[in-house]
Amino acid sequence: MDRTLGIRPLGRTGLQVTEIGLGTVPLGGLFAPVSEPAAREVLNAAWAAGIRYVDTAPMYGIGRSERLTGDLLREKAGGVLSTKVGRLLVAPRAGLDLAPPPPRNPLDPGWHNGLNFQEKFDYSHDGVMRSFEDSRQRLGMTAIDILLIHDIGRLTHGPLHDHHWAALTKGGGFRALEELRANGDIRGFGLGVNETQAIHDAMDEADLDVCLLAGRYSLIDRQATSLMEKMQRHGVALVLGGVFNSGILAAPKGAKATFDYAVAPPAIVALVDQVRRICDAHDVPLGAAALQFGLRHPAVSSVVLGLRSLAELDQNLGWHRHPIPDALWPEIDAVIGSGES
Repeated sequence: MDRTLGIRPLGRTGLQVTEIGLGTVPLGGLFAPVSEPAAREVLNAAWAAGIRYVDTAPMYGIGRSERLTGDLLREKAGGVLSTKVGRLLVAPRAGLDLAPPPPRNPLDPGWHNGLNFQEKFDYSHDGVMRSFEDSRQRLGMTAIDILLIHDIGRLTHGPLHDHHWAALTKGGGFRALEELRANGDIRGFGLGVNETQAIHDAMDEADLDVCLLAGRYSLIDRQATSLMEKMQRHGVALVLGGVFNSGILAAPKGAKATFDYAVAPPAIVALVDQVRRICDAHDVPLGAAALQFGLRHPAVSSVVLGLRSLAELDQNLGWHRHPIPDALWPEIDAVIGSGES
């Protein structure tokens, strides 16, 4: 077990999580297939290393990630689990109309070895309740700690956003989550998104406990700065995902890298190279700076890392332990800016 993994409270939920969590997006086949034995190896090794917070979702591998995650956590005690609502998985049937699909979300690159189901967005009361029960069946677990409303926002849904937002607010989606929390079925709820505005708006509609925000507070992207201050004032915990901005902050220099799930544009590549030179001058791997950056903020309870192999797990744990001099951060801030851009 890696005894350097700190434990932090998860807001008002009464739960405590390791400051490094395991994100199971890659185990669903993001960017490349991951075999079932390899996925199980990563899950078991992460647990053995002391990671006690695991995040999953119906979307990840179209149900595959939840099944694999449940196989790990059913036999363990002391872990914290979050999964998500907003997408139902239905078996494909000839002639079945799942309503017009939203415009393609640029942050959703698809799955290489996902299960053979179709996604159906449903943020209504009944949709949230069905999603919760479906996840319990896929996980093989009756207890789920945290439910996160997945990918609500204009970037995901485009012109259909208002329809889905109405289902969540007027159609009882938030009410369903409040009922589950009040009944003790879950310990808390919030959003799991890539968009800061969605969390701002949701905090005006419901009493959130915790949110998972991917890619919007990182070494090179500070969009969430004011949101994080608001979350602290309201006692809403924050989990960070996407701290490598989908790859570019973990990739070796010169390697083809992705930023926000697409090929990194030249301006981003140049910016990252500039930050890398600062890190090199302090003998700090770029990945170590990217991983530890978010953990410096008092609003952050955990950073979830999407890992697809034992090599990646070992590398990330090493980055977490790597000493970083205080002088590094102001030099990077001078390049990026310490506030929102």
